[in-house]
Parts: sequence; C-alpha cells; structure tokens
Amino acid sequence: MDFFRTLGRAAWDDGTPWLLLGLVVTAALIRALSPGDRPRVRATTTMTVLHVMAIVVAAAVSESGRDPEPWEIAALAFALLAAVSIGSLVMFRVALPRVGLPVPRILTDLFAAAGFIVVLIIVGRRAGFSVAGLITTSAVVTAVIGFSMQDTLGNIMGGLALQLDNSIRIGDWVALGVGQPNGKVTEIRWRYTAIETRNWETIIVPNSVLMKNAMVVLGKRSAESLRWRRTIEFYVDFRTAPTLVLDTVQTALRADPPQLCARDPAPVLQFVGIRDSYGVYWIRYWMYDLTSDDGADSQVRTRLYFILKRAGIPFSMPAQALFITEESAERAERKLSTDIEQRRAAIGKVKLFEKLPEPVRDRMARDLRYAPYAIGEAIVREGDDDAGGLYILTRGRAIVRVGEGPASRAVATLESGEIFGEMSLLTGAKRSASVIAETDLLCYALDRPTFQALLHDNPGLAEQIAETLAGREAELATAKGELEDSRRKRRDTAKHDLLDKIRGLFGLD
Repeated sequence: MDFFRTLGRAAWDDGTPWLLLGLVVTAALIRALSPGDRPRVRATTTMTVLHVMAIVVAAAVSESGRDPEPWEIAALAFALLAAVSIGSLVMFRVALPRVGLPVPRILTDLFAAAGFIVVLIIVGRRAGFSVAGLITTSAVVTAVIGFSMQDTLGNIMGGLALQLDNSIRIGDWVALGVGQPNGKVTEIRWRYTAIETRNWETIIVPNSVLMKNAMVVLGKRSAESLRWRRTIEFYVDFRTAPTLVLDTVQTALRADPPQLCARDPAPVLQFVGIRDSYGVYWIRYWMYDLTSDDGADSQVRTRLYFILKRAGIPFSMPAQALFITEESAERAERKLSTDIEQRRAAIGKVKLFEKLPEPVRDRMARDLRYAPYAIGEAIVREGDDDAGGLYILTRGRAIVRVGEGPASRAVATLESGEIFGEMSLLTGAKRSASVIAETDLLCYALDRPTFQALLHDNPGLAEQIAETLAGREAELATAKGELEDSRRKRRDTAKHDLLDKIRGLFGLD
C-alpha cells in the first residue's frame, strides 16, 4: 500500500493526471481537425508513457530505500517534453488554423525546439548543472560546430525564409528553371523542399539551392486567379490563306473549348511565320488544372484535327515528299465515284428523301458537304438562325439538348442514319434545340443554297417534302390518340402551312 501511496503522491505532484487528460483531448482534436498530424500525437503519447514509467520506477526505487532522484528527474523531463508537444499541437495545428491564421511547419518546429531547450535548462538545474553556462563557455566548440554545419544551417534558414515570405507554398506547381521539369510542392522541411512530378518522381531540393537560384512558379501572378498558358504549334499548307485558318480554328475553339481548356480567357490563334512549304501557327490557351497539361494539349490537338478536316484545310506535308502515284482522269473518277456512292447510301436511309426521283438524289449526293465533328462539339445550337442546313448522321452518336446552363437537359439521342435540322432548312425557323456530339461522328450537310437550286430546278419537290413532313406530324398525332378526322385535318393544314413557308423562303411561285 505504501508503494501505491507514494506513486499517487508523485503523480499528483508532477501533474500526471492533467498531462493524461491533455493528451486525450489533444488526440481527439487532432483526429477530428488535423488528421495529418497523427504521427506527432504518437510521439507525444510515447513521451507521456515514458513519463508514467519513470514515475512508477521512481516510486518502486523509493520504497526499496534507494535514492529515486534520477528517475524523478527523468519523469520531469518526459512530462515537460510531452507538455511542450501538446501545447504546440493545440496552438499551431488546432487553434490558429481555426481562426484563419495558418502557421508554417517550420515555425511550429522552432517553437518546439525553443521549448525543448527550456526543458533542458530546467532539467539541468534540477540535476545540478548549468546548461546555459555550458553553452556560453563552449565558444570554440560552438564555432567549430557552426563552421561544419554551415550548409545545414543555410538550408534551415532558407526553409524558414521560404515559409515566412510565402514565395513558395505547399500546393504550388514549380519548375527549377525555364524549360526544366515541373512538379507540385508537397513539403517544405528544415533541410529541403520536396517536389512531386507527374512521373511519380520526388525531387528533393536543398533549401539553400532554392534561395540562390531562380525558380518558376507556374500559373501564379500577383492578385490574379490561378491560370497557366499553354502553346500548341501546328503547320498548314502555305497555299491556304492565313485569315481562313485563323478565323476557322479560333471561332470553333472559342465556341466549344475542350474539357480541360479554359473558356475565359478564350483561346487565341496566332500566325507566327512561313517556312519552306508551310505556315506556322500557335494555339495559345489557358488551363486552371495544372495536373493535366499533357491531357489538355492532347484534347486541343484532337479538336484541331477535326476542325481543319471539317473545313477542308490540309495540314502541311514535308517539302521533300515524293509523289509517285500518277494522277489521271480515270483515278480521279474512281475516287469521286466511291465518294458519291457513300453519299447516295446516306441519302437512301433518309425517309424524307426516299420518294425523290433518282436524278434529284444523285445531284443532291454530289452537293452534300462533308462534316466530321469531335466529341463534345456542338453541331447546331438552340436559338441559332443561321443557314447551317440539314445534317445526315452517318457515323457516331449525338445528344439533343434543350435549355441553357443549369437548366439544360438531354431530350433525345441521334444514331447513325438519322437527320436533324430539316425544319430550319425548309422553313427558316430558328434551331429549337442544340445537338452535341457524344462521340466522334461523321455527318453530311445539305446547305440552303444547294437545296434552293434543287427546288428551282424541280419545283414539285416542295410539295413532296411538305407532304412527307406533314405525314410525320400526322403519325405523331396518331401516337397521341387523335381521331381520324382530326388527324386528316391536321395533316392537310400542316402540309399547306409548310408548303407556304418553303415557297416563301426559297422564292418559289
């Protein structure tokens, strides 16, 4: 019983119950508010356990009649170290961040180091020797140590300066010079700064090196939001007018930027020079997510390919290319014949045109415009009143959407063989919905001037097409359960209205 009485008295004298309570509360706060600092809680727990063990041993030694002072000094040392650690965690990892005053880790370590020095002085006095005197009287030893550790001290001071002036922060994307590999700053420690690259590599850079050399912080400018400009270079045959390339590519990219490309600031296209057989162009675009630079570049290049292909603008070919294929009228005719057959097949799948005479469909096939689109591009937009015409989808899949912004919703899916835009072509009505490419797709477009020429040469086409469209409306009425008389009246009225609109739009008598 004397042992437990001695142990309890020693524990109360050293404040062990309060130390244990502080440890439990701190562990709970760190677990809830700062999980990343759990290793520090484990270190504090270790010191607290050592303190308790030292008290137990001191009580046992005391009961055996021997001097317990060395163990009491050890218990005091571990208690003070644990208290400093608890105070540091609560102040710098819980309290200050909660009021909007985050503290760099190095300052936390400096506070802890200062606390440990105070603990060393207190424990030294309790043990009967002066730590402060030992430090001040060892000037030669201090000078030797300082000289031998000048690089280490330079790294420590460099890390402290980096965190105090916030020139580089954890989470910044940096490069160790212009054109050098870049990565994300993950740690700023006493000795080094850790930078993780996209290749799953970690670069350890001594802080003294960072203080002596230039470092590029990507996407960062004073009083501006995070953004990073990228440049894509491409080449177009010099015989293509630069104004055509600039207008075509820039307009398409600004209307539908790729997913990883920022809409604001908008992409910019620049004509930067002419080389042996091609013009050199730059696409300058901005991105906000610095983790996906290669992915963003790939998306822009893919979109560029489809834009140029759709516009019929050729990429450049090497000046030394040697063409040994003999161009002849027969070869050109074969190529044209194959292309026309594909267009005839596309027209043959459209019910709107199935009753048209064969010569009319042949002429229409020759006049169709090749129109490929990349995934995510808008083929038509709701509310547009341009003369984009009618589209025949021959490969891929598209989504029909209505509404703008958060109110936008998908209402239908278009598959190969379907058409859209016929009402806009035939009546001049504004687009009633947007059609977005869900996959890379291929369309053929029938423009209004081409269709107008067909109607003027074949005036009877207007009535045939009006009758087909009216029939489709009647089929919709049947699906809704309307009576036969109502359906017939609806069909006749729709045919008459559509015919009037077609004739009025295309100037037919």
